[in-house]
Amino acid sequence: MNIFETFSARLATVLAGLAETGRIPAGLSLARVVVEPTKDPAHGDLAINAAMVLAKEAGMAPRALAELIVAELAKDGDVLKAEIAGPGFINLTLQPAVFTEVLKAAVLAGAEHGRGAAKGEPRINVEYVSANPTGPMHVGHGRGAVFGDALASLLAFAGRDVTREYYINDAGAQVDVLARSAFLRYREALGEDIGAIPEGLYPGDYLVSVGQTLAKDYGPSLRDKPERDWLPLVRQAAIDGMMAMIRDDLAALGVVHDLFFSERSLQGRDGNSNAVHQTIEDLRARDLIYEGRLPPPKGQKDEDWEDREQTLFRATKFGDDVDRPLLKSDGSYTYFANDIAYHRSKFTRGFAEMIDVWGADHGGYVKRMQAAVKAVTNGEGALDVKLCQLVRLLRNGEQVRMSKRSGDFVTLREVIDEVGRDAVRFMMIFRKNDATLDFDLAKVVEQSKDNPVFYVQYAHARCASIFRQAAEAFPDLDLSPQALAQSDLGLLTDESEIGIVKMIAAYPRMIEAAASSHEPHRVAFFVHDLASAFHSLWNKGKDSPQLRFVNQTDRKSTSARLAFVHAVRSVLASGLAVVGVTAPEEMR
Repeated sequence: MNIFETFSARLATVLAGLAETGRIPAGLSLARVVVEPTKDPAHGDLAINAAMVLAKEAGMAPRALAELIVAELAKDGDVLKAEIAGPGFINLTLQPAVFTEVLKAAVLAGAEHGRGAAKGEPRINVEYVSANPTGPMHVGHGRGAVFGDALASLLAFAGRDVTREYYINDAGAQVDVLARSAFLRYREALGEDIGAIPEGLYPGDYLVSVGQTLAKDYGPSLRDKPERDWLPLVRQAAIDGMMAMIRDDLAALGVVHDLFFSERSLQGRDGNSNAVHQTIEDLRARDLIYEGRLPPPKGQKDEDWEDREQTLFRATKFGDDVDRPLLKSDGSYTYFANDIAYHRSKFTRGFAEMIDVWGADHGGYVKRMQAAVKAVTNGEGALDVKLCQLVRLLRNGEQVRMSKRSGDFVTLREVIDEVGRDAVRFMMIFRKNDATLDFDLAKVVEQSKDNPVFYVQYAHARCASIFRQAAEAFPDLDLSPQALAQSDLGLLTDESEIGIVKMIAAYPRMIEAAASSHEPHRVAFFVHDLASAFHSLWNKGKDSPQLRFVNQTDRKSTSARLAFVHAVRSVLASGLAVVGVTAPEEMR
């Protein structure tokens, strides 16, 4: 049950009635009309901006329009009070029975409370992680992985049709460097003393296993072949080995993609058509490509810039700052050309809405990519790029830099193995993606209220413990949601209880708003706030026995409070599931 949707519909009915009687013009656009929680509970339960956003179109003063709307809404039996605030904002205070019904619906819905109805189109492609397959993932990759995965889960929970995608960068020069590094480990596996790893190759021990696999599969047959013969074989084996490692690390984080898309498949290799060439020719046919020169970038390095006549995409026509090159001096494609073809492929695969999750160092790439998507989709596709800022890894406040596995950075897997999946996932999402994150390995395993993931999980475990206590106190009490929903929920009259019920009522709208804005951190914030309110109510019960969840002398109030606890537990479990964190029944 979503009271915000309910009252949005009732407001639309009121406005239609006012139009029918000629008191306001017909056909007013309701696109910007919002029914939302009031910022201050003292002002009521719902805030409505209708008069403010419709006044100009209606040719009326906002307050005059608000008076008409308030007069009609006040007739609604679920409205206790309707008031005008300031120049024309409308605040509604609802009857207590409304929240009793919300609580009852939440009890029956369980963890499905807040799930949106299936929306169908547009299908959404969320591409995240997409780390180069040249080594293990670091902690920064982990933040993008958690953010992208939580966003995809949030969108799915809100009713969207979502595909999780990983773009394998397996066509650039870096994979040839990877292959040469793996070939060195292959020679090592054959018993050769390779000495120190030469400058420019990947030195990590993670390639040792790839070398051993090559030695097992090919024996010494590759050692004396020219590079042109062994490079394709070793490159594919190295990519396969790295991607297996990346998949394994992602699985340890609870991240599973629906699709892995190869960059090489765009370039006419391995029997595929050349999608990059096709994309360029399509743009050329629409006069969106020309031969010209670019001025040097102002005050910043641009690896694609060359002082020569180039094949350029008219990116400025679609909002970019400058036009962009598509071919390098040797005739090969720029990264940008590949990326245009890749996003064109997303659109042709049925994804009109695309979300890319990138590291903060790619911020300068956003405008050109959004311009490219507008061009190749004729304005029918949309790209939202979410940048994840850096992660500073700390231990008791001191920065951690070294890794046993990679030698020069701490791998994601090392962090997961040390603190656990739940701590990594919750803390990575417990800060807005565009803000730098301090991740303290010691703090995230503390069992204290200062550790957000513990605090939320403990609230869920506390709810579970209440039910175990109730089962002991009332062995014959039916604790099913269906039975609890029939309890006298009107007995829940304490201000703290009502405040939590209103939070439960706000959960569906929060889910929808977070999904629409692509902000999964809102879910983590919400469950933390709910956990905090629940812990406070628990503590309040120590001093006020009548507020205790299980009262052996009052079966009726116990049943009502168990229904309340069930709803709290369900919302906590739901929110934790969206961000990919477990909801434990007990904590030791």
